[in-house]
Amino acid sequence: MWMAKILFNITNGTNNPTKSSLGFMLARTAVEEGHEVQVFLNADAVSLIRKPVLENLVGLGTGVLKEHFDVLLKAKVPIYVSAMSCEIRGVTEDDLKNTNSMKVLPKTLLSLSLEADRTFVY
Repeated sequence: MWMAKILFNITNGTNNPTKSSLGFMLARTAVEEGHEVQVFLNADAVSLIRKPVLENLVGLGTGVLKEHFDVLLKAKVPIYVSAMSCEIRGVTEDDLKNTNSMKVLPKTLLSLSLEADRTFVY
């Protein structure tokens, strides 16, 4: 089986728990299949990194966000978080602790997209 470098760009947050959880579920599936995975959270998705959201969000038919996130964390999948979206939505460095996440600028999303074999947007 061909192993791909896959970017999951997640823009939905608590406004659409099913779609945001689906992005994480498929990222988890890709990791479990042996693909190289990166996740980028922007817009409303940056709120997903907050502990209360991580521990409580459940998508309809897409499972528990925390279960998917824990697989990504264990696999050391890099999670890039839009610094601009964080600033606007009040997501702090404290929210990013122990999440394998880093705040980055928009140009990082462009670079990751150009380097990826496939990009999925949720």
